[in-house]
Amino acid sequence: MISGTIVSVALPQIVGALKGTQSQYTWVVTASLLASTASTPIWGKLADLFSKKLLLQISIVIFMVSSLACGFAQDTAQLITFRAIQGLGMGALQVLVQVIIAAMISPKDRGKYNGYLGGVMAVATVAGPLLGGLIADTDWLGWRWCFFVAVPFTVIAFFMLQKTLHVVSVRRSDVKIDYVGATLIAAGVSVLLIWVTFVGNSFEWLSWQTAAMVGGGVLLLALATWVETIVKEPVVPVHIVRQRTPALAIVASLAVGMAMFGGAVFLGQYFQTGRGYSPTESGLLTIPMMLGVLLSSAITGRMISKSGNVKPYIVVGSIVLTGGFLLLSTTDHATPIPLMMVAMLLVGAGVGMSMQNLVLAIQNTVPLRELGAASGAITFFRSLGGTVGVSVLGAVLANRVTAGINEGLVKAGIDPAKAGAAGAGGSLDIQSLPEPFKTIVTTAYGDATGHIFLISAAIALVGVLATLFLKPVKLRDSLDLPATSEKAPVG
Repeated sequence: MISGTIVSVALPQIVGALKGTQSQYTWVVTASLLASTASTPIWGKLADLFSKKLLLQISIVIFMVSSLACGFAQDTAQLITFRAIQGLGMGALQVLVQVIIAAMISPKDRGKYNGYLGGVMAVATVAGPLLGGLIADTDWLGWRWCFFVAVPFTVIAFFMLQKTLHVVSVRRSDVKIDYVGATLIAAGVSVLLIWVTFVGNSFEWLSWQTAAMVGGGVLLLALATWVETIVKEPVVPVHIVRQRTPALAIVASLAVGMAMFGGAVFLGQYFQTGRGYSPTESGLLTIPMMLGVLLSSAITGRMISKSGNVKPYIVVGSIVLTGGFLLLSTTDHATPIPLMMVAMLLVGAGVGMSMQNLVLAIQNTVPLRELGAASGAITFFRSLGGTVGVSVLGAVLANRVTAGINEGLVKAGIDPAKAGAAGAGGSLDIQSLPEPFKTIVTTAYGDATGHIFLISAAIALVGVLATLFLKPVKLRDSLDLPATSEKAPVG
């Protein structure tokens, strides 16, 4: 978490230093999210079959090595590649931590621990932007240390887990991993995201490229769905996804993921590129959102553990999240910062109340033997929502920025065709632009940002509708479902 938040606030400077474009900026984020998304259900399934502790330690090593590689990247292509490898470790860490907690603690008590987990995440997300800003602004460190700084945390975590974590592992002899299904899912999502990135720029919406990529992506995902229904050990268990509570929780998680990742990723860019703040100042300005996550997750976690009711908090959280994004949709290059801070606080509170508790709602419906697969499924769809959200909102932002820059150039009496990369918004190295271009580009970024938050609000509204139809259930006190659930899990 702290690694991701450190990078997010320094990303405009990182991509600018590597002479990257807006599309590459989006893919630096999307690559890690996509790899994380594709690998999450596999890690979740492996957690049902192998030692959870060993898997967690392996994922920490993957994350540490790839973080070092990101720090040594020489161009954006290398950075995107290493970020994809880093995403494999991220996917494992996201789901395995939840699976291990769930394997030791009953759903009713788990709300409290999810609150602690949310608090840890919030502290990381508060400290990360500040630390990332300070590192990026410190000449003798530089942006590469935004990746290197994760290494000591991973080393400490590895040895602490080795010494203190004791989880009972039951290894099954009939191990079957659905690599075909996972590959088809990853390939289908990748094709659609690549299409989103390039449509409208490299080719038209109505073109043979669109037909080939959209058709191919949908076909791959349809094949993946078919494979998941026939294999013995599917990465996304269809019988779980078909149940009412998991299905609605997955839809809500998809919406929360799209809104949260998609919206938050571009806030740092807005403050730096659209408003001219330094990375450190940008980190400070995002604190209200992280504070909202910290307070809401900690408070609701304890309240859920006391009452055993989870639905009311998820519904209220989804509504608050939508309201926060609606307020952020009024953003332009001159929006008062206090208004944005209120909006960010609402977004953070909404995420804290809904995100972890949606996982809890699904875990309450499945037997212990399917806990990893169920947790992996909802984390997969939340990450998928984030991946799609970042890619779609990044493409919308790039198009709006290009249009805004061209309008600004025309008003200034400059021919956009003769303005080169600056006129097309091709470079994020804003400081190297001459003064007339710099003002036009920053204004375009500031004005374009409100549009992506409006889309985020619409996506979050889908999550509200899904949570309203969740069945109100009491969280169970036992680690496992009653014996009858082994044949037919209740939903």
